[in-house]
Amino acid sequence: MDFTCRKCGRPGRLHADGCCARCVVAHRVSSLLGDNDGVVAQQLQPLAQALTAAPNEYSVLNWLYYHPAATLLADLTAQPIEITHALLDGLPPTRSTRYVRDALIATGALPPRAEHLNRLEAWADRTIDGLPKRQQRTIRPFAEWHVIRDARRRDARNRYTEGAAAADRTAIRTAIVFLDWLYATATTLDMLTQHQLDHWLDTNPTRRGDLASFLRWAHQRRLTNRLELPASKNSLPIHFQTEEQYRRQLRRCLNDATLPHEVRITGSLVRLFGLPISRIVELTADRFHRDNGDAFLTLAKHPVLLPPKLAALIEEHLADPCYRLMVRPPEGDRPRYLLPASQPGKPRSARATQKLLRQYGLPTLAARNTAMIEAVGELPPIVIADLFGIHPGTAHTWAKFAQASWTDYLAADTATKPIAAET
Repeated sequence: MDFTCRKCGRPGRLHADGCCARCVVAHRVSSLLGDNDGVVAQQLQPLAQALTAAPNEYSVLNWLYYHPAATLLADLTAQPIEITHALLDGLPPTRSTRYVRDALIATGALPPRAEHLNRLEAWADRTIDGLPKRQQRTIRPFAEWHVIRDARRRDARNRYTEGAAAADRTAIRTAIVFLDWLYATATTLDMLTQHQLDHWLDTNPTRRGDLASFLRWAHQRRLTNRLELPASKNSLPIHFQTEEQYRRQLRRCLNDATLPHEVRITGSLVRLFGLPISRIVELTADRFHRDNGDAFLTLAKHPVLLPPKLAALIEEHLADPCYRLMVRPPEGDRPRYLLPASQPGKPRSARATQKLLRQYGLPTLAARNTAMIEAVGELPPIVIADLFGIHPGTAHTWAKFAQASWTDYLAADTATKPIAAET
């Protein structure tokens, strides 16, 4: 029996009509992205090439047959107009729309843009348009001139992340919820009293910080009387690991070959440098390099020397990243992420990564706190701030906390020891 593809002539498993899966993919991509003659427009040729050259042709076939993003892409290519960001902005903000946009950006068919910022702006417009007019007069300037304006400044410094966008949406939602409560109690902002504010804060303790941002903005514009704003809570760390737990988990991350690469790399970076997951997933592969045999990873502005085992692990991961991506960005186009997601050109989700580490018994918060205590015990705070990319004030706070904790420990230890009898 002949198992040779009738189109390319390669032997192997045939998929349909005497053709191998790779040739079927090429035909399906031409049908999806091309015109009636199968000619693919110049704009979409990079995406077509990426799909036909994907490492796993069967995942591409599955996507072409069943994924709603493929249907959306077919509908868009059937229209005699160029696909632009503005065109996609006019579509419902579904996962399929985001996937199509990400795939087009990753392959160069669309120019990159500040996606987190653009989604925040679009979300704010939709949300505020659905509010009563009485709320829009307050929420719109707060969102546009306080929240989004600050987001633009951070994005200009390349420091506006998915987590920052989520926090900004929460701030706007909190302001809306608070105004709803004021309206239900027949109160306006200029009538708000300290007693009413304290009552709302007591019943909504998790919204204290977000409401403080809104009230400060409102007071600066004389929309409220002078009120005592909720002070930010002193979030001193309370979760730590014992030294034995800390060392054992670090050794496991560095040595246990049964763990996935992304788990070992993330777990090691948390325990060695106290990095939050949200920063680790944003690291790109070009931040890793070797110099005279030593391996370095640039966490902030300056490269940090890596242990040999972690360096070898990252090199192995970069050489064979076990891509879950179906559409790979062109090599050399933009720095690829150290931990890529299934969406083209995107890093892994911080939340999903944290959940993955918990599944393998590698908690992050206690490990991060322990790593920071270890670091401030060995290096000056200004050095830690410079190398790890944290604010100098945060580094000094950690140093003071470590010193105070050590002093308290010595005092408690001395108090529990029996006093030697005089001879």
